[in-house]
Amino acid sequence: MGLGMRDIKRRIKSVNSTKQITKAMELVSSAKLRKAKEQMEKTKPYFNTMEETIQGILVNTNGIRHEFLTQREVKKTAYIVITADRGLCGGYNSNIIKLVNQHMKEKPNKSIIAVGSKGRDFFKKRHFDLDGEFTHLSETPSFSKAQEISRLALELYKQEMVDEVYLVYTEFITTINQKPSVKRLLPLDMSVEGGKRESKTMIAYEPSPEAVLGYLVPKYIDSMVFGALVEASTSEQAARRVAMESATDNAEEMIGSLKLKYNRARQASITQEIAEIVGGAEALK
Repeated sequence: MGLGMRDIKRRIKSVNSTKQITKAMELVSSAKLRKAKEQMEKTKPYFNTMEETIQGILVNTNGIRHEFLTQREVKKTAYIVITADRGLCGGYNSNIIKLVNQHMKEKPNKSIIAVGSKGRDFFKKRHFDLDGEFTHLSETPSFSKAQEISRLALELYKQEMVDEVYLVYTEFITTINQKPSVKRLLPLDMSVEGGKRESKTMIAYEPSPEAVLGYLVPKYIDSMVFGALVEASTSEQAARRVAMESATDNAEEMIGSLKLKYNRARQASITQEIAEIVGGAEALK
């Protein structure tokens, strides 16, 4: 067996080992994706109810004044950026970071609340102002951690250390389609989706709309952050499953190509040996 054939055989073995790893990771990601989707489906109704309640207060009251609604001069902007703690998930992390960088271009002064090791490492290396960092929760989001993140953002806003807060995460659409999104958390958006809408329901808020809003907004921010964590976790597993499936398919193609090269090299070696035998026999005549 020639040296070239030994190298090809060694390469086939190496690629096959890689294929086994990527296939195993694909199966693990598929199992995690199912669990993440179940959790997302359970949290969606609560998130939607909180959003409808807040919008209902804004629609049913006129002239409401509250610190969470006040538009003030933007001197500093905070971004809650949700990325993964691990790689091997295609463009999942890079797409989020690219979106944040695009959005920050118009913001002269900004800071980051990093959720996930990948985002934290990226912004820390580039010397961004980090108001907080939360890691090791991208695959196992919890409501208590969401509360920690939202409380930090609320405290920064209340103390006027930042004048607006944005939430950046990956929205889960389908298993093969995830969309990086930016949503403003604070101050609350007074506009109603679909344009101005008049409420047909008369609602009285006690003791006042402002007091109800003050009670509900922290819970609303909690639910927004937790909902984003869950969607991001689901998107991460979907992106990793697709990436590992693609890697497995590529490995199979490489193995097929290498086997073809090996067979050709083997045929060439056999042909050469036959030619040598025939040549030797001719020389003995």
